[in-house]
Amino acid sequence: MIWHGLLAKAVPTVVTGTVGAAAYEVLRKAVVKFPSRQAAVAVTAWGLRAVRETERKAAKGAEQARLTVADVMAEAKDRIGEEVAPLKLAESGHAHDH
Repeated sequence: MIWHGLLAKAVPTVVTGTVGAAAYEVLRKAVVKFPSRQAAVAVTAWGLRAVRETERKAAKGAEQARLTVADVMAEAKDRIGEEVAPLKLAESGHAHDH
């Protein structure tokens, strides 16, 4: 009877361990099929896309800020009677006074 009680308590532990070991093997084999290098490349590509989108939005915001400041400066110069030069848009997105 004592063995029967110990066996009844041990069976769930053995089954759980066996199922866990089988699940581990399945996951290990799945990882081998999908190498970590591919995963790293995919995650890096997602990160690069996010960085590029952020840079694009920041550049757009910076250009809008530059235009707003130029507009305010032009209006202020006009108020005090200074001649206002027309705003030049540079191809690179940066104004250059030459």
